[in-house]
Amino acid sequence: MPEVPVLQARGLTRILPGTVPVTLVRDIDLSIGASEFVAITGPSGSGKSSLLYLLGLLDRPTEGEVLIEGQATGDLSDGDLAKLRLTKLGFVFQFHFLLPEFGVLQNVMLPMRKAGGRDLGEIRARAEQILIQLGLEDCLAKMTDQISGGQRQRVAVARALANDPRIILADEPTGNLDTKNAGIVFDILRNLVREEGRTVVAVTHDANLAARTDRRIHVVDGRIVAV
Repeated sequence: MPEVPVLQARGLTRILPGTVPVTLVRDIDLSIGASEFVAITGPSGSGKSSLLYLLGLLDRPTEGEVLIEGQATGDLSDGDLAKLRLTKLGFVFQFHFLLPEFGVLQNVMLPMRKAGGRDLGEIRARAEQILIQLGLEDCLAKMTDQISGGQRQRVAVARALANDPRIILADEPTGNLDTKNAGIVFDILRNLVREEGRTVVAVTHDANLAARTDRRIHVVDGRIVAV
């Protein structure tokens, strides 16, 4: 039997209602397999991020549906969608969105505490392990305002990995970084695919970085125009 796609979109459409409706995404069919690194590219305002938010169950489509590991999500309640996001998906955004009132370690522990099922010692040990794996051992005891922008984005990646999701969705994860740190974060994402078998889908405007992924999906006016 053919392998079930890890992430799939069927007839995905998102229209903002109003006096003049705005179409963000139009009739997208897409299948993404296990251990695949996919870049979503396109001009500003083309619907790249809107597509990613639909794939990540952060927004509901007007038409069509998203399947996660073969599971249809269209009829799920908001609570069930939140649980699916927490356990199956990891998110990295252009701005790290770390909570400044918590330290680096506590930020990575938060998703695990929310998911439950582990004691605090186990949660702490896993958070430390992920941060060390990403080269952040010197940041374990620091607050988020005590580390650099590149380090903060790596902490955001660590947080996305906290609940061991199979799928990582990244929206311009290097867009706020200099060239050196952008390369470091991109290499981390690529290693998650190559070494850990995760699936990574990243929106990026950087053609050089996109060229290093397994597949590039180019979006214009809410439609896929090239793969």
